[in-house]
Amino acid sequence: MQKGSRTVDSGELAVRGLDWLLAQARRTPAGGGGLSWPTRPSEREANPVLYSGAAGIVLTLLEAHQHFGANGCAVRYAEAALRAARALAVEPNGWELSSLHFGLTGRAVALRAVAVLLGDTAAGTAADRALAEARARFDGTRWAPQFDLLGGNAGIALGALAAGDPELALLAVTPYLRTAEPTPAGVTWETRAGRPARLHHVAHGTLGVVQALAAVGSATGRPELLELARAGALDVVARAEAGPAGFLVPHSDPQDLPDRNERYSYGWCNGPTGDAEVFQVLGAVSGETDWSALTDRCWHTVTRSGLPRRLRPGFWDNSGHCCGTAGVLAFALDRAVAGTEGAREFAGLLAADLAARATVDAAGARWSNTEHRSVPSALEPATGWAMGSAGIIRELLRHERLVTGRDAGYAFRWPVSGGDASSAALSPSSPR
Repeated sequence: MQKGSRTVDSGELAVRGLDWLLAQARRTPAGGGGLSWPTRPSEREANPVLYSGAAGIVLTLLEAHQHFGANGCAVRYAEAALRAARALAVEPNGWELSSLHFGLTGRAVALRAVAVLLGDTAAGTAADRALAEARARFDGTRWAPQFDLLGGNAGIALGALAAGDPELALLAVTPYLRTAEPTPAGVTWETRAGRPARLHHVAHGTLGVVQALAAVGSATGRPELLELARAGALDVVARAEAGPAGFLVPHSDPQDLPDRNERYSYGWCNGPTGDAEVFQVLGAVSGETDWSALTDRCWHTVTRSGLPRRLRPGFWDNSGHCCGTAGVLAFALDRAVAGTEGAREFAGLLAADLAARATVDAAGARWSNTEHRSVPSALEPATGWAMGSAGIIRELLRHERLVTGRDAGYAFRWPVSGGDASSAALSPSSPR
C-alpha cells in the first residue's frame, strides 16, 4: 500500500454494499415476482436501464455470484439476478430508447449475461427480442440525436456484439464511414445532432466511436473500420497535452457547455482513464505497439493528477464508475494484472478511498457523491452502475481477488468501461 493508505477488506465492503443494494430492490407485479430498483431509494419509479438501473445491477449481481462460487451467499445473488431478469424481460416502461446505456441494447446485454452465466433460456429469448426491436427502430443512419457511445450507435454496436449479434453491430457502425469529418490529423464526428462542439473522449466523443469501430471491425473482418478507428484515434492523440510523458486532452473543441463541463477530466467518461481503455483495444486488434505507449502516458497522467484527493471544490467528488474512483480502480486493476510497477499500490489507495467515503451501518454500505454547487452538497446514494453502488461493488470484488491472489479478471466481459478491454464478446470466464 502507498504511504498513508490503509489495508481494506474489499470483499467485506462489497458484501455490505450488496446487502444495501438488495435491500433497495422492489418486487414488481410483472415477471412473476421480479425485482426492480429505483435510481435512488427516495424515488418511486423503477429504473430498468444499464447506466443507472436494474440492467446494470444485474451485471454486478452476476459478478458477485461468480466471485463467491461455492459460498452459500452466491445463491442469493444468482436468485436476485434471475428475478431481475424476469422483470426486465417483460418491463413495459423505460425502453423508449434503443441505446446501450439507456435503452433496449443494455437490456439485451443484461439478459444475455443471465442466459450465459446462469443458463436461463427465457432470458436469452428476451435478449433476442430486445435486439430485434432495436434493429427495427434503425432509420438507416442512427437511432436518436445522440451518435455516441452512451446514447447512440457506438454503444449499440458494442452492446450488440457483446449480446451475440454481430450483424446489428455492423449495421450500427457502418454510418460512421460516411459521416466522418476530416481533420488535419485524422477524423472526428458530430456525436449529437446539432451540437457545434466536437467531443473527444469515450462517453460522448470520438474515442467512443473509435472503440466501437475497432471492436466491430476486428470481430467482422472489416479492415476499413479498423482504419477509420485509427484515424479517429489519431485526431485525439494530436490534441494531447501534458508533455511527452503524459496524456491529457480537453473535453471538447470548442468547449461544450463551459459553465457545466470541466475543460479537463481524469475519469473514464471524459479523461485519460477511458482513453487508455480505447488504446488497449486498438493495440489488441492491430498488434501495433504505439498504442501501448499511449496507455502508459494515460497512466502517468492519472496517477499524478492528485486523485482521489479532493484538491478543490468539484475535483474528484464522485466515487462511481463513470466519472469517479471506481472507474479509475478498474484501470489500476488492469495495470496491476499486467505487472505495472506501483499499480497494486495505487489500486489499494483507491480502494481505501472508497472505504473511507462509504456510509456503513446496519443497512449495509453505500456511497454519496458530492455536488459542490448544491446545498446540501452530499447527494442521495444511488443504486446503479454509473454513479452508484453497483459499479463500485464490481471493482471492489475484483480488487479482493487481486489482493488474495485469485484470478483478477471479471466474471463476464463488459462491453465497455473497465477490464478485459480487448474483448467485446460476452462469455463466462474461468471458474474462480
